[in-house]
Amino acid sequence: MSRNMIDNKEIKWINEIDALKKMWEIRIFEEMIQELFDTGELYGTMHLCTGQEATAVGGAGILKQSDWIVSTHRNHGHCIAKGTDIRSMFAEMLGKKTGTNEGKGGSMHIADLDVGNLGSNGIVGAGFPIAAGAALSAQMQGTDQVVLCYAGDGATNEGSFHEALNLASIWQLPVIYFIENNQYGMSSSIEQMVNIDKLSERGKSYGIEGITIDGNDLEAVTRTVHNAVEKARKGDGPTLIEALTYRHKGHSKSDKLIYRSEDECREWQENNDPIFRLEKELIQKGMLQEIDIRQLEIAIRKDLADIISSVKLDSEPTVDDLWTHVYAEDEV
Repeated sequence: MSRNMIDNKEIKWINEIDALKKMWEIRIFEEMIQELFDTGELYGTMHLCTGQEATAVGGAGILKQSDWIVSTHRNHGHCIAKGTDIRSMFAEMLGKKTGTNEGKGGSMHIADLDVGNLGSNGIVGAGFPIAAGAALSAQMQGTDQVVLCYAGDGATNEGSFHEALNLASIWQLPVIYFIENNQYGMSSSIEQMVNIDKLSERGKSYGIEGITIDGNDLEAVTRTVHNAVEKARKGDGPTLIEALTYRHKGHSKSDKLIYRSEDECREWQENNDPIFRLEKELIQKGMLQEIDIRQLEIAIRKDLADIISSVKLDSEPTVDDLWTHVYAEDEV
């Protein structure tokens, strides 16, 4: 991927070093919230996207701020790549009033309208119709906004997937449905759940272009999403993208990973890790040296550790705060 991979001033991640930094921020962020959970400082559940950083940065990371994303329960990477403040995300997970949802939503419900993050959703497949609705809004108002809707492979078997794709197709909505096929829906392999070779083939049934890509190849993700975004902006309708990737961790914090082999996990982690693949490319191109990368990683770890220390001092919601955000505050 060249430094000027895409000649478009609206795309932020045209610099691979910036992309690598953002991918490391996502991974270290998740390592730290895992530590917080292990030490009893973080409650509730969480779903880590470790191993899927390229789909976040190559997708949400190249959108304009005015564009929208809709995310899933495995949302941290999408939110960070779209520009949601990391400090506010830490605060949300630690139940602080300074969180993105003032400490009321936790890991699965992060939202940040200021940067076009319409919110994450813990209901599998719920994002498909929400994205269609947002895209319809953009179309009706005549803006050039597009919606990037993330979902997992398991969500493509939900009725909401088929209903939303049909609607997006007949109305030619400016939406990209981005399927992160990480090989498993909770504990069931994708081969057990569908009888087709590529999930992208399902787009044909609705007259939608379907594309399957290597989701751990940052360039492939960036270029494919860019093309789909430009297509949607011109009014040429939706695209269905299937990105093949792999989650290193379990489905959620309590998953013991007894349904897949150690050899399989090792193969993906050692030979197909999106961060290490990008690092190798940058070193081969002479853009970075190994010591530069490790210093970058150390700096990010320090910055995020400092943020956590600061967040722990923030105030928590009060009992009275339970009554806020329940009803519209202004008169209708």
